[in-house]
Amino acid sequence: MQFLITFDNQQDYLLPLLITMSYQIELRHYRYFLAVAEELHFKKAADKLSISQPGLSRQIKEMEVQLGFALFERNNRKVILTTAGLYLKEELSSILSHIQVVRQHAKHLADGNKGEIHLGYVGSAMQTLIPQLLVSYRERHSGVHFSLSEMDNNQQLEGLMNHSIDVGFVRINKVPKAISILPIFEETFSLVLPIDHPLSEAGLNTLEALKDEPFIFFEKSYSSSYYEKVLSIFESSGFSPNISHSSVHATTIYRLVENKFGVAIVPTSLSTNHNFKVKFIELTDIPQRAILSMVWHNENRNPMLHDFLSIVKQKSPFG
Repeated sequence: MQFLITFDNQQDYLLPLLITMSYQIELRHYRYFLAVAEELHFKKAADKLSISQPGLSRQIKEMEVQLGFALFERNNRKVILTTAGLYLKEELSSILSHIQVVRQHAKHLADGNKGEIHLGYVGSAMQTLIPQLLVSYRERHSGVHFSLSEMDNNQQLEGLMNHSIDVGFVRINKVPKAISILPIFEETFSLVLPIDHPLSEAGLNTLEALKDEPFIFFEKSYSSSYYEKVLSIFESSGFSPNISHSSVHATTIYRLVENKFGVAIVPTSLSTNHNFKVKFIELTDIPQRAILSMVWHNENRNPMLHDFLSIVKQKSPFG
């Protein structure tokens, strides 16, 4: 007896999943399969699941028989996924992650709450923007729980794709096809200098005065578009910066500046709420601006997300 799993909405992010299931295959078999697929080692997977290795091997073998195709290639040295196994791993990971999210929303409703929204954000977004948005949302929708996680841009995209977060705030301008992006906040850049650096705002006529200084950058992996925009600031000033250090964390950059390893340029919103011996000079006369964008998955089913997106879009000067 065989069943075909389909979904009413053909645009659903779970598609194009068509899994042929025997009635003898249960949800636990798929959890067993995912454990082995992640570890690629039966003993480690069995320990993770708190079951015996022979028992796990038997369950996987029975699953392969019922499905009618191999999930793993095995030999004495290694275990690897077949092409079908790799596909099944990717799709099942998404399905089970979604099931967990649904259970969480259901629990919030059972507890008398309206629901939960998981937010990811780069550090600068928490300085001013996110608190303002949360206050605006709470005024209209009390009883919604927010889970907030500081994450870099790539981690947020991964979180959106696997549905561990509902919405992100990033400094990138290119996203996967399944993700929507909306610029929501534009700000100036600021120069970061050691507190006793001789250069002052009044004395800064052009960045060329700093052409011999080492510069500390956010790593290119943080956001290639942000990296290129900062480089364009120097191109406009007629020189290429001497990049001595880089980091994905503003606090690391400030610590390096404080200890005179170099100077830096950051979004102006990062100039508040810090305890480092550095000073900031806002670069108001340059055309470049730092852009913060909101991102979300097009097929996110969180019932709370629509209203949150609406509030943010109303406040966005771009949307």
